[in-house]
Amino acid sequence: METLENTSRRSFMKLAAAAGGGLFLGFNWTNSSALPVVVNAKEVAAGSVNFNSYLSIGVNNVITIVSPNPEIGQGIKTAFPMIVAEELDADWKQVKTVQGNLDVGAFERQVTGGSGAVPHSWERLRKAGATARYLLVEAAASRWKVPSSECTTENGKVFHKASGKSLSYGELAEEASKIAAPKEVKLKNEKDFKLIGQSVRNVDNHNIATGKPLFGLDFYRKGMLFCIIQRPKAFGLKLKSVNSDAAKAMPGIVDVVTFENSVAVVGKSTWQVKKAREALKIEYEKAADLESSSDHNRIFQQLLDNGEATVRRKNGDVDLAFKNAAKIIKAEYQCPFLPHSPLEPMNFFAHVREDGVELVGPTQTPDRARTEVAKITGFPPEKVTVEITRQGGGFGRRLAADYAIEAAQVSKLVKAPVKVIWTREDDMTGGTYRPAVRYRFEAALDKQGELIGYKLRGVGMNAGNPTREDNFPSGAVDNLLIDSVEHKSPITTGPWRAPITNFLAYAEQSFLDEVAEAAGKDPIQFRLALLEKAKKAPAGEIKYDIDRMIGVIKLAAEKSNWGKKKGVYQGFSVYFSHRSYVAQVGEVVMEKGKPALKNVIVAVDCGIVINQSGSLQQVRGGVVDGLGHAMYGNLTFKDGAPDQSNFNGFRLIRMNEIPEVDVHFVNNGMSPTGLGEPALPPTGGAVANAFYKATKQRLRNQPFMEEPVFKGIS
Repeated sequence: METLENTSRRSFMKLAAAAGGGLFLGFNWTNSSALPVVVNAKEVAAGSVNFNSYLSIGVNNVITIVSPNPEIGQGIKTAFPMIVAEELDADWKQVKTVQGNLDVGAFERQVTGGSGAVPHSWERLRKAGATARYLLVEAAASRWKVPSSECTTENGKVFHKASGKSLSYGELAEEASKIAAPKEVKLKNEKDFKLIGQSVRNVDNHNIATGKPLFGLDFYRKGMLFCIIQRPKAFGLKLKSVNSDAAKAMPGIVDVVTFENSVAVVGKSTWQVKKAREALKIEYEKAADLESSSDHNRIFQQLLDNGEATVRRKNGDVDLAFKNAAKIIKAEYQCPFLPHSPLEPMNFFAHVREDGVELVGPTQTPDRARTEVAKITGFPPEKVTVEITRQGGGFGRRLAADYAIEAAQVSKLVKAPVKVIWTREDDMTGGTYRPAVRYRFEAALDKQGELIGYKLRGVGMNAGNPTREDNFPSGAVDNLLIDSVEHKSPITTGPWRAPITNFLAYAEQSFLDEVAEAAGKDPIQFRLALLEKAKKAPAGEIKYDIDRMIGVIKLAAEKSNWGKKKGVYQGFSVYFSHRSYVAQVGEVVMEKGKPALKNVIVAVDCGIVINQSGSLQQVRGGVVDGLGHAMYGNLTFKDGAPDQSNFNGFRLIRMNEIPEVDVHFVNNGMSPTGLGEPALPPTGGAVANAFYKATKQRLRNQPFMEEPVFKGIS
């Protein structure tokens, strides 16, 4: 048991008193087996030798592994080094990890989005570690004048068992780096993994818990100016005139500049520019319709009924199937706009110099930031550098580059290094939101309760294609039509964690439960029968792995004791997204006549699990995020302006509302697939279907708390 570190006796006694007496044990929960994290990639081990873009080894045996993809809380800065260290046979205690800056020559796909980082880099990272290991073994064999086949590696050392000799990687690094790297290297068998699959603490834990500067908001450069921007307060307005005299006269204000539809106040501190912005006198004029939520409801209905739809997929004769149906089921589902609500609001630093541009900040797409800033400044992209900070959440919001572009525009105008900071209100009212969408489903059953026809129309507000036409149940229904209609709205939208599927999965899975009930069949058996049909006689192309989906369905049913628990109402959902498969069972009980969600059982097939700890957090976090926004999230509009501007008006899930989340991974030995997003989409459906079992009332609109079944429940 370790003692509480860096805490005075007085502080310890205060903690003990707060605990209410009794036995109080202190421990250092931030301690990690890896070395302290290097904040800047330039701070590598002394005398280090570079083996490839991903790793260097120092003569002091410290192995520095670069994590190129932006870290937004998904654990990539821990998982990537684990992959390299596994193939290298490194001693994890001697590993340092650094956040790599943008380097399009050294790395491919330096993006965090679409749950694609690990699937894209899995083999590349393994080869980087295995190649370095090969070179170290060759160097040791050469020094000992023995065949390399007689040498083994473990914990950062090369061994020759026959002679009892050993050398550390640090002792061999320089020699090894001079040996020609092979074109192909042998990778480990999964059964030989020692680090991958274990639980490893996040390498940033200690720095986060102790308040070390890691995030974009922490970044500070001596001499930089601070900036807060006033953007139009409603979508559909444009700038008409600005009177900034009062703001410019306030203490600490350096300048007030305008660009496009924005007015930027620049000064010596965040507080000063924030107060000066309040003194601006700005007039706007109408540039587009100022839409309200009531308008959206009307538009949805019109487009569902009469909109010019784009056909996304069509199989068989849908009209004939519905004409001959013994029973037809129809339902509509709707979701609102949602802000991304990352804990860290948007911010970015830019210094536009005469010879180039320096960018520093939290971005999920550093190359997009570089490319867009190059366009507005006139520099070639290679003259724009991007340093990536850790990010306090992204959820898709930081896939955009608008805040980085703003910083560069202001820096160029005031000819000084500038850090743009958004307030929470700026972030919630001026961001790019999850699109609002409404779906209309129709299903045709024959006399035996078999699904013979299926229709889905999706209408989205700036959603592009609000369907995923090739996802299940496509391929399992002979007669199917999926189409979509888009409404062009002045309200800006963008990817939101698990784009489109974050709501579509709930709607589809809830509707399939309605169809199963109408057919008189168990919801799980109904889905399994459809999948077996798709396997034996597919209707058109199948673009999902039927066996993987069946696997998670059966695992979730087994782990939840589906249908066997007395007094527990269970709801099921399964979904495929970002190359992974997740099935969930929500469990509701009645307490004092009211439904209460107690458990969510999750079965996940994401291939090989790299870090058990990080993976569990990703799945549980996805479930909580999906549940919270399905239950409570709602952004409404009046004349183009959001009604909710901060967390006092926009409802998030609270700690006491989080159920138990029981997670089970499928171990199939496949290469890793996505994990940051796939656990979120199925959650709404599992929960809604469980509530229906308990109350016999369908939840067809989000947020659920505004549906009739929850009236009077706090």
